[in-house]
Amino acid sequence: MPADGLNYTGNSYDNTSQLGATTWRHVAFVEQVDKTRRRESSRWLMMSDVCKHCVEAPCQEACPTGSIIYNEFGNVYVQPDICNGCGYCIVACPFGVLERSDNDGHVHKCTLCYDRQKSDMTPACAKACPTESIQFGPIEELRERAQARVEALQAQGETRAYLYGAEATPEYSELNAFFLLTDHPNAYNLPETPKKATKGMFARYVVSLAVGVALTGLSALLFARGGNE
Repeated sequence: MPADGLNYTGNSYDNTSQLGATTWRHVAFVEQVDKTRRRESSRWLMMSDVCKHCVEAPCQEACPTGSIIYNEFGNVYVQPDICNGCGYCIVACPFGVLERSDNDGHVHKCTLCYDRQKSDMTPACAKACPTESIQFGPIEELRERAQARVEALQAQGETRAYLYGAEATPEYSELNAFFLLTDHPNAYNLPETPKKATKGMFARYVVSLAVGVALTGLSALLFARGGNE
């Protein structure tokens, strides 16, 4: 991947700030400082953010060229040679994953190491992670493993531990890249309740059509009255 600057952001040790066309995995460093009258304590939250490879991806639904597909591994994959850079997928994603490159004008994001998977290899991030906080495998097996980890943490006293995105909500599908968190999603710059941009679109179209018909009728009535005077 080409370098994207790695500038000092002033936000703790974070030097990439967000996901982008050349930053496909972003490690967030969140420092929480609790100041009381007697003492000051700090707490670290860290999250390795990445494309969620949503089960029902709004970026794929929004793409007018068909460049975003589900590949043979079930991953959400952008075909850059078909992408026309329109950006519809960028605004459709509630997680801010996709970005248009300044170099070629196409949208890019994590491919989940498609080339490595085709060679029956583990994605590089999971392969390189020294603590195994990033894990790769069959999705149901990962969900079971993650839930067991949550239960173990809660038994140790970390009662705030939970899984983000492992289950579907009324507003959004489950995520194929989900996260074990210990604070509110907003603390990690994640939406509490992600929503699909297309949800409710049919109802909005119906309302717009009804308003248009009503205005057309009113205009015709006014013109008719004006012509009779």
